[in-house]
Amino acid sequence: MIDFFMPMIPPTCTYQEKKVAVINGKPVFYDPPEVNQARLKLCGHLAKHKPAQRYDCGVQLVSKWCFPRGKHRQGEYRVTKPDTDNIQKLLKDCMTSVGFWKDDALVASEVIEKFWADPPGIYIMVRELAEL
Repeated sequence: MIDFFMPMIPPTCTYQEKKVAVINGKPVFYDPPEVNQARLKLCGHLAKHKPAQRYDCGVQLVSKWCFPRGKHRQGEYRVTKPDTDNIQKLLKDCMTSVGFWKDDALVASEVIEKFWADPPGIYIMVRELAEL
């Protein structure tokens, strides 16, 4: 099992924000600059916590997204956008590219929560399904 907290202001742009351009009459999909920046930010923080050996078995991924509290109570659930499924996709893709696992299809169990909290950041826990 590994767990860690990445202090940061979590990105709010999502994997679903792909753009399309028509080149030579064919659609070409691409990530807008905000998504590329979010990807670089997440990969940079995740690289510091990469496991010594990547997972090659089924895992559970727990992620707790802590957004800057502002006027909200500490620990209050964030019930506004971005949607949990959209932010989680980019996180899992970054974890794959950094080397947490061979393929994010190995993530068979997920717990995703969004909060208003200080300090802001993302808590991550990965454990093998055999540990549950």
